[in-house]
Amino acid sequence: MIRPLSDKVLIKMQEKEETTKSGIILTATKEKPQVAEVIEVGPGRVVDGEREEMNIKKGDKVILNKYAGTEVKYDGVDYLIVSQADILAVVE
Repeated sequence: MIRPLSDKVLIKMQEKEETTKSGIILTATKEKPQVAEVIEVGPGRVVDGEREEMNIKKGDKVILNKYAGTEVKYDGVDYLIVSQADILAVVE
């Protein structure tokens, strides 16, 4: 498993729906999705000898900065590693 360090967050992007609930097939867009699921969270960065608390937790659905992160492929699954600062909101 991948364990993020410092204030990094391991996320898995959610795929856009290709078909509506009524069965209408949507055309594929090349726009990068911005909603993701948090898989793992780092411990937080250390500032002035104290560890900052992470505002994100495992399992959260989040909205990201559009061009954030580093893409990583592990065991055939695509992930993204981002800084906590690149996460704009939690979807509730």
